[in-house]
Amino acid sequence: MGQISASQTTEVAASPDAVIGALADYVDTRPAILPEQYRDYQVISGGNGDGTVVHWILQATSKRQRDVSATVSVSPGAGSSASGPNAAATITEKDANSSMVTTYQVSPSGSGSKVTTTTTWNSNASGIGGFFEKTFAPKGLARIQAALLANLKTRLEK
Repeated sequence: MGQISASQTTEVAASPDAVIGALADYVDTRPAILPEQYRDYQVISGGNGDGTVVHWILQATSKRQRDVSATVSVSPGAGSSASGPNAAATITEKDANSSMVTTYQVSPSGSGSKVTTTTTWNSNASGIGGFFEKTFAPKGLARIQAALLANLKTRLEK
């Protein structure tokens, strides 16, 4: 039992505003950058930024899937009157079906942006199941996150 976390970071040759705008667009950009492990993606309400509700099935392995119903919140970053010039903007997706929370932090980096995604959840598994979840789930999720960030980078750097 305990918290489990997976994280990935990439640099994107696009402004933080462009990156946040793309990540907060759950109608066009998000479905285009999701890797194959995301199934049955749909926007339930909203579609852009704060208050958006989205649903998908995350097929982590052939035997493990998670039904996600995420509510989105966005906090301002650089350029916002509420933050400093190098503050990271953050998009947070909270799953109503579990303790899973995914954040996307976007901050200025050189002439582009640094994007970090982190997913955390509380594991209720114990024994050998808990050991496997704690050991292997973060590695598998990190690969999925890396694919999503690579797709974002490709889309924004065209």
